[in-house]
This record gives sequence, structure tokens and C-alpha cells, in this order.
Amino acid sequence: MVRYKALFAAFAAGALLALAGQVPAQAAGTAAAAPATAAAGTAGCGKAPGLASGSHTISSGGQNRSYILRVPNNYDNNHSYRLFVGLHWRGGTANDVDSGGTDGYNWSYYGLRRLADNAGNNTIFVAPQGNGNGWANPGGQDITFIDDLLRQLEGALCVDTSQVFAGGFSYGAAMSYALACARPTVFRAVAVYSGANLSGCNGGTQPVAYIGMHGIGDNVLPIASGRSLRDQFVRNNGCTPQNPPEPAAGSHTHIVTTYSGCRAGYPVVWAAFDGGHDPGPRDGCTCSGWQTWTSGEVWKFITQFDSSTQPPNPPVQTGVNYKLVAQHSSKLVGITGASTAAGALIEQESANGGLGQQFDFVDSGDGYYRVRARNSGLVLQAANAGSGADISQQADTDSTAEQWRVVDQGSGAVSLVNRLSGLALDVWGVSTADGARISQWTFTGNPNQRFQLQRA
Repeated sequence: MVRYKALFAAFAAGALLALAGQVPAQAAGTAAAAPATAAAGTAGCGKAPGLASGSHTISSGGQNRSYILRVPNNYDNNHSYRLFVGLHWRGGTANDVDSGGTDGYNWSYYGLRRLADNAGNNTIFVAPQGNGNGWANPGGQDITFIDDLLRQLEGALCVDTSQVFAGGFSYGAAMSYALACARPTVFRAVAVYSGANLSGCNGGTQPVAYIGMHGIGDNVLPIASGRSLRDQFVRNNGCTPQNPPEPAAGSHTHIVTTYSGCRAGYPVVWAAFDGGHDPGPRDGCTCSGWQTWTSGEVWKFITQFDSSTQPPNPPVQTGVNYKLVAQHSSKLVGITGASTAAGALIEQESANGGLGQQFDFVDSGDGYYRVRARNSGLVLQAANAGSGADISQQADTDSTAEQWRVVDQGSGAVSLVNRLSGLALDVWGVSTADGARISQWTFTGNPNQRFQLQRA
């Protein structure tokens, strides 16, 4: 295994800067990549491979970036392959991930390459190289690099775009989390080994299958940072919140918890261990190495998905009129005064059977929708990107302020998260009164942000 402990001091300095807000996060305006489609055959299918195993360079964002590729020895251009993006830690390199360091092949791609080979050589592996041996992601440049990398791989090789995964340790974990936030329709799942929010989180409101692992004694990125990343996807994935058990100090054990109640196709798994900042802890000792349990847990997690186990369709249908019933009050979202004028605000109202309390959903692509009032033909728009901003009806321009992610909360309930702001439709102050203002607020998934869909 690579000498991680020798890198901890360097990482800690960078981590503290990032946690203090001095590492630039991804720019909010970065465009989302096109959504993946189930069992989609890429342009590289059916033709001779355009890339071979080894080191490669690519131009991205005006920079020359590099990566190392591992194509299965028995590569078949008529078979769509799973793709795993392995991300290095601060001070590490793509070669460290690809080679497995001092543990060699057994630890290549965090031990997953060995397991993939044992399972039939059905996975393409790629290790991108971060600038400065890290993943600061200023202005979203590292997200763009991964976008460009995937585009090149899919053009040259036969990739199953419904089976794209990312995982990494430390700074690589932070980048995996950033990819889950920014590219939820591209990455089927992510594996976060001892992570924190260091590479930004543009978006971060959509569900992604998530496995996180963290040491209770981590003194580089404390376990609280890993819990915070985990809890974001517990909310996004509609899981039942809990405080999962963690092992006692000195026990030299680990505890794996699979969350209950998660939306179908979007599991969350949390593995806490008695140890420090380490991607390869071993039970029964203070040692680490390729014999770790983490490889098996991650491999089991990502291989539960295949082209027949894609997430269900979004919980709304286009061309259908709905009433949106606030879960905490059983009252409806309505246009104030049933106005048909642009600029009219929305509020919470008792049911009156009017068209001002009926809405349909217009598909904007990339998993977003406009919410159109039936009485006016105007769409709901956030006044600005700030918490507490009014929601009004405006002419349909398909701007990001008018686009909403429909988050399935189960049992016919949804939350609506604005694309521009990342904030959720929210009944102000959890009020149950008629006329209560409806604005946008930090997405919590609480009942005043959950709306039951009733066909009108």
C-alpha cells in the first residue's frame, strides 16, 4: 500500500485551508452533463478500441490533463463495460491508484481491480491526475476534466453509461462527493473513503447511491465531516434518518449500516471503523493493507447495480394536472388570489377547487421540470438565489430559476428543489394557516417541504 501516513501532514494543511473556504469550489454556473440512459451503448461499441491501457493526455479547459487507463485483457467491443473512476488523495498520483503502490496489484484501484478480475474482467478502470496532486476544483475545472475524460472514453470504448462509478480516499473522496453533487445523472454511485467537502458541491440536491467509510479517530478529516456528506445523501435519497452505531475506541472493529427507507435504487451505506485517516483499515489491529474489508464492501455495493436495476422513473408525469398538498398542513399550494398576472406570488390555501391550485410539469431535460399554473399558463420562478426568496409565477423562459428538481420522498410525496439556488420550496415558518407565504429555503426534506401529489 502507498505510504499514506507520510502524506497526512501535507494533506492536513490543505484540508484546513479548504475547510476555511480558501480552496475554490466549483462554480455555481457549471452546466450539468447529459443524463445517463440505461444500458446505453456508447459510440465506442462495435468498433476497434480507440484507447489502450496506459497513460494518456487530454485537453480540458485550456489545460493538458492526464490519466491512466486499464482496459480488461479480454476486452470485447460488443460488450458494454462498467466504468470505475479512481481518484487519488492529496499528494497522491494517478499512478499510486493504478499501481496499488507498495501493495501492487492487490491494492490497485483500492483493491477493486483484483476483485473485478476475479469476477470476469468486466470493468474498465481509469485514474485521473489532479492538478497539484489534489482536487481543488477551482471554477469547476476538475468536474469539466472528468466530463471531458468520460466523453473521450465513451467515444473510444464500449461503456455502459448506466454503470459509471467514482471513488477515492481523502481529497479523492471529496472529489467523488463533488461528482455526486454535480453529476447525479452520470454517476450511478460513489464510494467516499474518509471524505469532507473540499472540492465543492455544485447542485447536491439529487439522489445518488452512496457508500461512505470513516475512522472514528481520524485527525486529518474528523468523522463529523464524513457524517455530514453522508447525511446529505440520506436526505437526497429519501432514507430514514438515524444515528448509525459506530465502534468503540480500542475495539479495532468496524460496523456497517445500510439505511432503511431509501428511495428504490438509491441505497446509502455507512461504515465506521476504529482507526484514523486510512482507506485500508484492518480489524483486530492498528494496521492497514490490501487485506482490508473496505474493498469487499465497496465492490459489493457497486456490483448490486446493473442495467436492469436502474432507478424508477421520476414521480411526476408530464401532461397531468396535479394539486400540491403540503404534508404538514394538508393545505394546497395556490396562486394568490387565483391571479393570472405575471409576478403573482404563491401561498398555502385551503382547497377551493379552483384552477389556481392546479399545476402540471413541463420537462426541461437533465431531470428538471418547470411547474406551470393551470389558470395562467405561467411557471413558478424563484425571485433570486437566496434563502427566503419569494416564488412567483412568470412567463416561461426555461431559465434555471424556473427549473425544479422533483425529489421523490415516497408515498406520493415530493420536494421541489430549484436549479438556480439549490433551495427547496418551503412553507414559511412551518405555518398551517391559510395565506402562509411559500418561499425557498435550505433543503431539509421536512414536512413543510414535502408536497403530496394529487391528480386534479
